Amino acid sequence: MFRYQILIEYKGTNFRGWQIQKKGKTVQGLLQDKISKLLKEKVMIYGAGRLDVGVHAKEQSAHFDCKNKIIKFDRFLKSINHFLNIDGIAILKIKKRNNNFHARFSAKMRVYNYVIINRISGPVLDENRGWHIIKDLDLELMITAAKKLIGTKDFSTFRKSSCRAKSPIKTMKSVKIKSTKDRIEIEFKSQSFLQQQVRSMVGCLKFVGEKKWTLKKFINVMNSKKRSLCAPPAPPHGLYLTKVIY
Repeated sequence: MFRYQILIEYKGTNFRGWQIQKKGKTVQGLLQDKISKLLKEKVMIYGAGRLDVGVHAKEQSAHFDCKNKIIKFDRFLKSINHFLNIDGIAILKIKKRNNNFHARFSAKMRVYNYVIINRISGPVLDENRGWHIIKDLDLELMITAAKKLIGTKDFSTFRKSSCRAKSPIKTMKSVKIKSTKDRIEIEFKSQSFLQQQVRSMVGCLKFVGEKKWTLKKFINVMNSKKRSLCAPPAPPHGLYLTKVIY
């Protein structure tokens, strides 16, 4: 058997998430179907993360095993993207990997970006590509609050009740916020995340930026470990899996 890693770009608004569901179109399901047909053998796709409904990927990572060696990568990419592009998916790159590589378990770092469009007018070109917030956000307050998320902590406050992770303790390597005109981007780096963690953190940072919460309130909510105190999670269409580092 030969193992291959693929890097995938897709628009999450087109799917019911990454993971195969009993009903509805998913990224994993579509990839398995199209690659199996192209290679003329059944393959299983294993992704680096289970992205929720509506979440986008700039570079999702996955792997699959197949019996026949893929010789010409360029030909494979042209052929498979012919069938995938129409559904809003593109395989950007394919790499040969040894059998010890696993898209999920070999990952050393995951990078997510959240996009906020902070202006009065609703986005047209960026519709469903960012969270539209009309009220002016205090960027400096958000940056100060974001720094409090860095480090090894119990992130229970930001954890969805259906999360299957064994522990709520995660290590946040960095949280960076940058702004260009009316576009705010928040970058999160960690080896792994809890279900809905990033969107929940962004929702709380929004409350700080709107001055609904003080910095002290933000810290108290974070340290409470109580999901019930968390701000409403940011919508999925502003979230992007940007990169998986091995």
